[in-house]
Amino acid sequence: MITLTDVLTVVRKIVDISLVWFIFYYILKNIRNNIKLTLIFKGVAFIIILRVISEKLGFVTVGYLLDYIIQWGPVALIIIFQPEIRNILEQLGRSHLLGRHKVLTVDEREHMVYEMVNAIDYLRKERIGALIVIERDISLGNYIDKAKKLYADLSSDLLIAIFYEGNPLHDGGVIIQGDRITCAGAVFPTSNSSKINRRLGTRHRAALGIAEETDAICIVVSEETGRVSIALKGEMLYNLTIDDVRMLLIDELRPKQEVDFDDDEEKIEEEIYEEDR
Repeated sequence: MITLTDVLTVVRKIVDISLVWFIFYYILKNIRNNIKLTLIFKGVAFIIILRVISEKLGFVTVGYLLDYIIQWGPVALIIIFQPEIRNILEQLGRSHLLGRHKVLTVDEREHMVYEMVNAIDYLRKERIGALIVIERDISLGNYIDKAKKLYADLSSDLLIAIFYEGNPLHDGGVIIQGDRITCAGAVFPTSNSSKINRRLGTRHRAALGIAEETDAICIVVSEETGRVSIALKGEMLYNLTIDDVRMLLIDELRPKQEVDFDDDEEKIEEEIYEEDR
């Protein structure tokens, strides 16, 4: 006969396993969105695999060195990558798990893209340098806290005014959350990637730096050439046309559910087309 104690024991085990899986999922999700953490994960996996191979083949010296690395490696990683670990812990404690900011409607996203594209088009024609960062799933709160708070409605006129040369905030970056400009004058870590062109300045390196650590969309307007670049997912897309910028923003700002729904519609249309043939 099943008693209440048995039921509670089963429920307790299910909750216990679910919590463990949630923790692993959250860690892997952040690793995937952070280039540096991805490299760390690959390095740790390589060392573990190498240790197993050395044990199987009887490599005593190599095994001893790897044991030493495995023993003290976690301490070294905590010290070296303390900022990344702190960001993950901050993200875990932030309210965005329950909805940090509202999900934009189709009209709000279209208005947002329209205002941004108008501002970027003006800035590139006038060769006014700019760095615009759009927050997505990973919080940029650490950079917002150190910048000048605005919390203003997004508009092309305001973006242009912020980056106008006479404005004291024009040297920093603007962070956008939802359809609002949260802050200006934000300072971001610069990338040390060898892939970036050496002739590019601090804005481009800062854009790539934040794109390597988060899933943000980082738009850069060159002050010297007026060319527009976008850093996304650890990569830099150079010399984009204004239409390229518009299409990329529309595609990247769509919610994942909407993207999946559109993909399903395309598959259904393809299946109907094949059947008609």
